Amino acid sequence: MNRVEKQAFVESLAAVFVATEMVVVTRNNGLTVAEASDLRRRMRSAGATYRVTKNRLARRALAGTRFTSIEPLLRGPTALAWSPDPVAVAKAAVGFAKTNERFVVIGGALGPRSLDAKAVEALAELPSLDVLRAQLAGLIRMPAQRLASVLSAPAGGLARVFGAYARSEEALAT
Repeated sequence: MNRVEKQAFVESLAAVFVATEMVVVTRNNGLTVAEASDLRRRMRSAGATYRVTKNRLARRALAGTRFTSIEPLLRGPTALAWSPDPVAVAKAAVGFAKTNERFVVIGGALGPRSLDAKAVEALAELPSLDVLRAQLAGLIRMPAQRLASVLSAPAGGLARVFGAYARSEEALAT
């Protein structure tokens, strides 16, 4: 890379750090091309991006962002994964690390908060943002359904009593 390309890379990575919510730092010691392609495919399907970066350039891009806490993790052969959905990128990275011993999650950052590898694994165990939204919508909707069933129960009971009375009157009349 020449100087102009490096500057453009630093600027694009800094823009990513401004727009994203979660960054995961990984170490990939000797992944094959097929494994790296599989990892990138998994990241893409989770809505995340995975990129091998030069540590020196990544440190420059981190300057002035809320992810400066990951700077000490940038030692050796590292790569970064990021996503607007914190759970999705954590799930993708931890899931791949479980199936490949040459890929290790070192840590990460959720906004300004630094995370170690255990915290990233704990985050990966949470349901995704879409699942949480669906659960919240279900919780909001559930009391309304229960209220409607409670309010309609007396009317239904009253209708059944009138129906039974009408049947008994018909039976007496015949």
